[in-house]
Amino acid sequence: MTHLVFFEKPGCGGNARQRAALEAAGHTLERRNLLTAHWTPDSLLVFLAPLPVADWFNRAAPRVKSGEVQPVALDAAAALALLLQEPLLIRRPLMQRTDNGTCHVGFETAAVDVWVGLGTNPASPRTLEGCASPTEHCAAPV
Repeated sequence: MTHLVFFEKPGCGGNARQRAALEAAGHTLERRNLLTAHWTPDSLLVFLAPLPVADWFNRAAPRVKSGEVQPVALDAAAALALLLQEPLLIRRPLMQRTDNGTCHVGFETAAVDVWVGLGTNPASPRTLEGCASPTEHCAAPV
């Protein structure tokens, strides 16, 4: 199977479900902390550039959910500056294949299945993206 670099927020239940799905499919993961990685504009754009700017953002982040940050209102330069300043806003996970360097953002099950293979079945959830707990907020770990 495939070895992936997996950028996550430590303690995130959603990321735990995503890791479990990848590992159940036989993939191996090199886990990295998304919040403390040393991002530069270039290193982050490797992941984000193919997507529309609004899709760069974690919709479960408190500042996005509250409407304080409105991804659709930002241009690429402003969005990138904000994400570099506040990595909690970055949509996750960020994943990179070590065999060919291709990258993936988020965890829509069908897209991840096409990208690396999950062995999913029709009853699998359409997405494993987002917060695993409807009562908890996506806050920075303490």
